[in-house]
Amino acid sequence: MSEKVIRYLPVKIEVRSAEGEGDGKTQTIGGYVVKFNQRSQLIWGEFYERVAAGAFSRSLQENVIKAFWNHRSDFVLGSTKPGTLRLLEDDVGLSFEIDLPNNTWGNDAFESVQRGDVDGVSFGFYVRSDAWQYLKEEDVYERTLLDVNLFEVSPTPFPAYEDSEVSQRSIDQLGITSKEQRKIEKEKLLLEIDLLALG
Repeated sequence: MSEKVIRYLPVKIEVRSAEGEGDGKTQTIGGYVVKFNQRSQLIWGEFYERVAAGAFSRSLQENVIKAFWNHRSDFVLGSTKPGTLRLLEDDVGLSFEIDLPNNTWGNDAFESVQRGDVDGVSFGFYVRSDAWQYLKEEDVYERTLLDVNLFEVSPTPFPAYEDSEVSQRSIDQLGITSKEQRKIEKEKLLLEIDLLALG
């Protein structure tokens, strides 16, 4: 329940540049981190995922959230604390705007997004609450993220979902090879989750 998770979504990132105070120039990128109730790609060949409306509400009220360049905490692009990163839940999803720093990685980020080389956003979070549903007709599970502890967003060039090393290692250690074995193991895990929720 407390494992760090990272998700990637290809999105349309917009860029704009404006003259600021003095000789400074503000370069801003923005778009959607994620759109609500849209099904993800199949994760690990095992399940789909959706983010419910309101899943970020608590984080937006309680957390200082950072924007990193490709998840690198040494390349900070913005933060909600000084307002250089702005996040907003609307009817569509979680939108973002980042006023990029006037330094090498801020300028490089702006250029890469403007050229279209970087066209995705990842977000890092911990799951507080989720719901699982088995879709019999597709023989697959669908997970809905109801409440997540969001701690970072990152413009990133990588065109696939990523999960933390801990999560991937956990799946690998199950030693499941066949679809039937995966199905049995998933049912066991979901039963354990249900039992924990009751306790």
